[in-house]
Amino acid sequence: MGKRKSVTETEGKAIKESEVVSESVATKGGAQVSRQRTEQGRVYVQASFNNTIVTVTDAKGNVITWMSAGSIGFSGPKKATPFAASKIIEAIAEKVKRSGPSIVDVYIRGIGKGRDSAVRTLAAKGFTVNSIKDVTPIPHNGPKQRKVRRI
Repeated sequence: MGKRKSVTETEGKAIKESEVVSESVATKGGAQVSRQRTEQGRVYVQASFNNTIVTVTDAKGNVITWMSAGSIGFSGPKKATPFAASKIIEAIAEKVKRSGPSIVDVYIRGIGKGRDSAVRTLAAKGFTVNSIKDVTPIPHNGPKQRKVRRI
């Protein structure tokens, strides 16, 4: 094992290098991708006891945007409230106002408190709700039974 050499740079070199990196990212397209206007899409609302997550996709299933209560700034037990779910939908409506779908099919999963609030806010924000489906997984057989007690 050899000794580690520490490299010292001047502030000028570091600034020039960061400018070169930012220019190369800007020429390649960077983080922003131009999207075409989609008329129809799907909204998936996952409402658990701890959080509410909303995902917006196009008709093929490609994700346009998503948001959760934690990403907005709610923490702890406030993430699973109906108020947090309505704020998520408001933020998503602002994101997809230009390029996102206006006619949506809603798929709800989970048994949290934010289910109804999310759908009502979605309709109030100008989205045309085509259908609402509950896709909460339900076990057909349940867990394995305990073995018989022997005395």
